[in-house]
Amino acid sequence: FQETEAPRPPGAKDLHDYPWDKSSLKSMPVDLQQFKNLDAYALKVNVKSSVEELVKALLKQARTDLEKVRAIWMWICHHIEYDIVGYHDKSQRFSRAEEVLQMGKSVCEGYAELFEQMCSIAGIQCKKLSGHSKGYGYKIGQTFRGKSDHAWNAVYLEGRWHLLDSTWGSGSVNDSFTKFTYRYDEFYFLTHPALFINNHFPDNSNWQLLKPTLTLKEFESNMKRSSNFYMLGLLASRPETPIIHTVNGKASVSVDCHPGTLFMFKMKGTDKHGLMTLKKHGMELDIYPQTTGSHKLEIFAKPSTAEAPGDVYEHVLEYIVECESVDRAMRFPKDLHQPVGPSWFSKRQGFLRPSHHEPIIHTNDGRCSLTFTLGKDISVLSSLHCDGRSIAEDAQWRHVMQIHRGNQIELKVHLPHAGDFVLKIYAKKRSDPGSYNYIFNYLISCLNREVKWPAFPLRYSKWLDDYEILEPLSGLLPANRKVQFKLKMHSIAKVLVEAKKTYTLTNNRGCWEGTCNTSGCREVFVMVHENANHKFYSHVLKYDVETQ
Repeated sequence: FQETEAPRPPGAKDLHDYPWDKSSLKSMPVDLQQFKNLDAYALKVNVKSSVEELVKALLKQARTDLEKVRAIWMWICHHIEYDIVGYHDKSQRFSRAEEVLQMGKSVCEGYAELFEQMCSIAGIQCKKLSGHSKGYGYKIGQTFRGKSDHAWNAVYLEGRWHLLDSTWGSGSVNDSFTKFTYRYDEFYFLTHPALFINNHFPDNSNWQLLKPTLTLKEFESNMKRSSNFYMLGLLASRPETPIIHTVNGKASVSVDCHPGTLFMFKMKGTDKHGLMTLKKHGMELDIYPQTTGSHKLEIFAKPSTAEAPGDVYEHVLEYIVECESVDRAMRFPKDLHQPVGPSWFSKRQGFLRPSHHEPIIHTNDGRCSLTFTLGKDISVLSSLHCDGRSIAEDAQWRHVMQIHRGNQIELKVHLPHAGDFVLKIYAKKRSDPGSYNYIFNYLISCLNREVKWPAFPLRYSKWLDDYEILEPLSGLLPANRKVQFKLKMHSIAKVLVEAKKTYTLTNNRGCWEGTCNTSGCREVFVMVHENANHKFYSHVLKYDVETQ
């Protein structure tokens, strides 16, 4: 193996446009599928005798310069661990290539040194670069002064310089910097320079490989986006700066991505102080801190195809929210689930054409009605929740009335008082005997202190999905009063209303109508005969009567 000639400095043809054009994560076309066999081979190579012998073994399966660099990269990322002891104690640090190989560990200096030497033996121009990085211990908004703190490499392939960082490609250390975990990261192999600059600032600005180059000040104030951000196909986030100031107690963040990404967020460890909505091409989040001061806001994402339990939400973004004043009105019920409102996710679960697209529904009279077109074979359950004890657990579903008309469903909601409520919607396949799955929720808000709707009547299991109560809708009937009944029910032979006396309703074109008197009773039942020959009645509805 010949020693390569001295690396040429970067020139005009090495430069990429800044900001990133959202085209590719890499600085040259790379087909990872074509590397499958080479990668597997490189991982198995187990030569420690010398750097030369190791390179010789690795290159047996590599033909092109790109394949040679790939084999070296894969081997280092999977066989050299980060030296935590050496990081804390300089006297125990190894960074010469032979030492790194023998010890099997090093700090970034040693990774870059070993990479450079292995490339040199393989006849590939490679340069070790140093500079500032937003790595371990980085705090949002910090300034970089004095000596550089990180090292990485540039390699010369197909007539251009490219960047990579085998230290960050190999894995990560924990927050307390006491443990290294191998966790391969493809992102740092031939990273597009407009993305690499996110967290690598070289001492010599020519090695940014960018036009225009960034100043250190721009680097300091730029967003730090994790490699997960780009590996999950996320494209952009706003605001572009990592420190956000609230305006009237509110701060807003949005992320653009390819369709079908799920998000979650945490601020001070909870997702209770915000309102997140999923959009087809991303998400929008409004944050309402409930105390003044600085708050760390973290955003996580995962692909929605990740039904496999192994797929967890990955950390993708971090902001500092500076809150000058608190908006007390934006305190959300603890039952509110993120994201809020309908989205491509609820649509995928069979809830199509929602009447209400926004996450918050405002009502002045304490009533609202939502409609959806349902996909095939879907059974729905819905319930109303609020903080405090004003809705008993068994009454949560009595404040929502579900009415099916063909493939349409209407949810009528009557609020028991003013305040903020959560309408939760669950579903399952009709053909599925299992339990209902939570799908999505809305926030319903009412400021009118006069509002006081009773629950709907209690519906028994014989009350079918497509039956409908036209009147009385209130589950609490007035005492000593004549009450009008009007119920839409099909395939029924006879309907009785049982108060102190029993009243028979008459069928008028599918509507069962009649009256009953509530005097002398505490409860009123509606009962049906499904078949004229049956002796037995089934209970379908129960009303309470006001006490005098």
